[in-house]
Amino acid sequence: MVEMAVTVAAGTHRPCSGVSPAASGNRRLAGWRPLAPAAPAKLRLSSPALRVPRAASPAAVEQDGSSSNTDTVPTPKVIIDQDSDPDATIVEVTLGDRLGDLLDTMSALRNLGLNVVKASVCLDSSGKHNKFAITKSSTGRKIDDPELLEAVRLTIINNMLEYHPETSSQLAMGATFGIEPPTEVDVDIATHIDIYDDGPERSLLVVESADRPGLLVDLVKIIADINITVQSGEFDTEGLLAKAKFHVSYRGKPLIKALQQVLANSLRYFLRRPTTEDASF
Repeated sequence: MVEMAVTVAAGTHRPCSGVSPAASGNRRLAGWRPLAPAAPAKLRLSSPALRVPRAASPAAVEQDGSSSNTDTVPTPKVIIDQDSDPDATIVEVTLGDRLGDLLDTMSALRNLGLNVVKASVCLDSSGKHNKFAITKSSTGRKIDDPELLEAVRLTIINNMLEYHPETSSQLAMGATFGIEPPTEVDVDIATHIDIYDDGPERSLLVVESADRPGLLVDLVKIIADINITVQSGEFDTEGLLAKAKFHVSYRGKPLIKALQQVLANSLRYFLRRPTTEDASF
């Protein structure tokens, strides 16, 4: 196991004061780097540095974690938060009280060209929350590349499947990499899209759908195809569901009703046709 110098805040375990750090208010945050206009509708993590390897040791246990499946398996959760910190991407991983220190996960993130600048662990009634503040090694700034954000998400999920194989039936990647495939989610029932005004300069897009690898990249690509800017957001994986919140704008203004409808229809069309390679909008 690779040793990493990471400071854990205030001891090994502490009570959670909240799931996320203090919010930054309505202050404008740096936008995500736009995807190349010429990219195909279904992006894939093609860079060798972003490949997520298959779990190789399903019986392993990472740093005090337990692979026991003798009781009910808690819902695995991975939260990627671009809103709470202006300088770092906040990642939170929860699996009841089963997770250890996740040193191997932090090492895997470093292999993606990232630095874990801060790590903390806290406990509340829902379990143990491992939270990391990560930045790009090349810039020292938060991640602004949707493909790299998706690689972070899939890397964490892959490690969870490796060290806690009992979660495979509750994660979309379990269909390929797990010991027990998940039950198929009805996409029509699972898909919800809402858009709200969120101040004078932006709107809030909320998307909930069945999870699948590459979903974060695909969502950002669809939004960019309509010339809508993603300023910041949060992407949560909760078992077989993905829940995204994006702060979006069009030419520095909130989305008008007609554009909201176009965006909602485009996302709904794509999400309900997961095998469509070349969607038209």
